[in-house]
Amino acid sequence: MPQEQYAHRSAMQSSEGPQVYKVGIYGWRKRCLYFFVLLLMILILVNLAMTIWILKVMNFTIDGMGNLRITEKGLKLEGDSEFLKPLYAKEIRSRLGNPLYFQSDRNVTVNILNEKTKVLTRLVTGPQAVEAHSQKFEVKSLSGKLLFSADDNEVVVGAERLRVLGAEGTVFPKSIETPSVRADPFKELRLESPTRSLVMEAPKGIEINAEAGNMEATCRTELRLESKDGEITLNAANIKLPRLPLASHSSTGSRQKIYELCVCSNGRLFLSQAGASSTCQINTSICS
Repeated sequence: MPQEQYAHRSAMQSSEGPQVYKVGIYGWRKRCLYFFVLLLMILILVNLAMTIWILKVMNFTIDGMGNLRITEKGLKLEGDSEFLKPLYAKEIRSRLGNPLYFQSDRNVTVNILNEKTKVLTRLVTGPQAVEAHSQKFEVKSLSGKLLFSADDNEVVVGAERLRVLGAEGTVFPKSIETPSVRADPFKELRLESPTRSLVMEAPKGIEINAEAGNMEATCRTELRLESKDGEITLNAANIKLPRLPLASHSSTGSRQKIYELCVCSNGRLFLSQAGASSTCQINTSICS
């Protein structure tokens, strides 16, 4: 630059004074920025207040939240708890001295699965019934004694005494095998078949005892005592057959009360007045 021009420009700048350039945001942009900063601070405060309120309501602590506590042995729930989805746990226990309740509006189902997630055992408690699905069902005492078991083949009652308290007794559609049938002390024992026959069979004999009472056998048509290879013994001080038919005998006019017990060829019994000899042959009309 020529020296004259440089001197002239310097003289002009010195005469006008130093120039100041303003750096920043002014006007409506500045006001919008302050408004956004204020709004952000308000949101931060509201968010912080909501977070503190949620922590207070949910009872968040170092040990857990709400009724849930994290202990060395696992999770501890205090009070009522509701699970909206399946719960998987190794062990579920109640507090010491308190019961454990499972409550549902419909069913409570407990499933035991194998490695392939196939149901092996299922326990369903519903409003209508309690169902157990398994290969075998067992009930044992505290000492480990088998009280009851059921599977596809048989049902076993391991208790020393089986009591049926129903007013109608016990109904067996088919046969029953038992070494002993007894009633409670001072109670009656009744074996009854209302519409069919009652059959008792044993390979080595049947024994019926009434130690302190009477024994009655009643039927509508026939009562048959049969022994194929042995005998039937009636051992009693008095044997009474009060309804045997009495044969008429008009040879003499005596009214004696001595009678002879006669047997027909078909097994029918009847009474005949005793005489000097047997009178059974005279009254064979009853056997026809």
